[in-house]
Amino acid sequence: MLKLPLFTWIGNAAAVLCGQRGAISRQARLAGCSRQIAYRHAHQVLHAVADTHDGGPARADLLHENQRLRAENRQLWQALEDTIDFPKAKQQQFVVAAAAGGVSDRLIAALLALLLGARAPRRATVGRWVLTWARQAGRLLHRLDELCRPLVATLCLDEIFCRRRPVLVGVEPHSLVCVLARRAADRTGATWAAALQPWGALRQVIADAGTGLRKGVGLYQQGRAAAGPPPPLAECLDLFHTCQEAQRVLRHVWQAAEGVWQQWDAKQHRFDRLRRRGVHCQSPPYRAAARQAEKAHSKAKKALAAAERQERAWQRARAAFEVVRADGTLNDRAAAAADLAAALAALSGPRWSKVRNFLQDSRSLTFLDLVQAEVSAAEPRAELRAALVRCWQVRQRRRQAGAGVGAAALAVAVTLQQRRCQQLAADWSAAYARVAAVLRRTVRASSVVECLNSMWRMHQARHRGMSQALLDLKRLYWNSHPFSEGKRKGQCPYRLLGLQLPTYDPWELLQGDPEEWTERLSIPKLAA
Repeated sequence: MLKLPLFTWIGNAAAVLCGQRGAISRQARLAGCSRQIAYRHAHQVLHAVADTHDGGPARADLLHENQRLRAENRQLWQALEDTIDFPKAKQQQFVVAAAAGGVSDRLIAALLALLLGARAPRRATVGRWVLTWARQAGRLLHRLDELCRPLVATLCLDEIFCRRRPVLVGVEPHSLVCVLARRAADRTGATWAAALQPWGALRQVIADAGTGLRKGVGLYQQGRAAAGPPPPLAECLDLFHTCQEAQRVLRHVWQAAEGVWQQWDAKQHRFDRLRRRGVHCQSPPYRAAARQAEKAHSKAKKALAAAERQERAWQRARAAFEVVRADGTLNDRAAAAADLAAALAALSGPRWSKVRNFLQDSRSLTFLDLVQAEVSAAEPRAELRAALVRCWQVRQRRRQAGAGVGAAALAVAVTLQQRRCQQLAADWSAAYARVAAVLRRTVRASSVVECLNSMWRMHQARHRGMSQALLDLKRLYWNSHPFSEGKRKGQCPYRLLGLQLPTYDPWELLQGDPEEWTERLSIPKLAA
């Protein structure tokens, strides 16, 4: 705010610029200011007049421009508040996570273009980033696999095909860690044996009946025997493929029976139409239609009876693979083999040949031998062990039934069985925990490999190919990414396996040095 009016400013300037001797002092006394103020007013007035005549922008224009710039500045700050901080490192993290999740390079580039506009990286740049970090994942997995080898005792094995080339896959079933995903020239026994050779701590292998895979496991065992007294290795035949093949055969059996029934239905309909038309019962057309309907009905009943008989036989064979029998006793090889022999009598014909080969394979019941040995080691007392197995079975039935019909009866049965165990031993609770852990961790099928393969098949369709580097990237992200639901929610496979790492974040793992982790965690280096 001006303390002196503008006329005073002009008077002070006139006294300084044009006044005679003593004019400045007189003007300062009249204006009530000092001589220095008068000199300053003169300088400012002179400067203002010069600016007016030099052809520059007017003050009003400058004020308008200032307001416009202030408004633009406010808009930019508001836009900055809603803008994603997306530097180059964050872009690469986005690209790597998307590629590991099965998103193609083209789609990744399109998504980045929506976020960044003209500043988005091109598709070729995205491809280079994916390849660079995928190779880093391969180098990192080489060390992580070394750290996993002492912890992996069970493996489920299978193979998938990428552009007619096999990919050997191995998954630890309890933690779901994928320890093997290797492109190979073939799937012969020698190739499988070379892939399994580093995993010297294996105790159990679950695989299908493929000749190459079976021969590879045999060569692997021979190699371990040549190196010294090997630990026992249980080779189990995958129950998943047995059930899958049996369901396929049953589907054909029921379709054939349904076709026979439809033939009888058509002939019966033709016979009923003749009766409704009032055709004489002794006429040749009537008698021929009646004979055809009767024969078709007899044939349909036989086909349905045969289908039901085969269905019951398969259900009996399937029950032989349960860990606990229907009467609550722990299943064993002798009882299961007897049930399979009785079921095989009804599973005749060429359609069932493959299933019969699976059921007659001794490896199908290997898991029962392991269960018997481990349960006996968990609880040596036979009477208490039988009661604990029965208690576990009733608890499983109650959990599966939920709040449905019979839930109250199952709850009473659980209470009675727990009371029975308590009467047998005071420490029954700890013994039950040991027995339940063995029964719960029993592995009969390699379905975990099939689940992983089904996911990677979808990825293959999007990527139009799966290189070894890309497989390594996907395997690293699968092993270190936490599950979003289920009983493993919030935990990643590496953590479930018991592998101690400084971080389980996939992006941080890619940027770390595994040798430094080894020194920090005091983990001994393992031979490759």
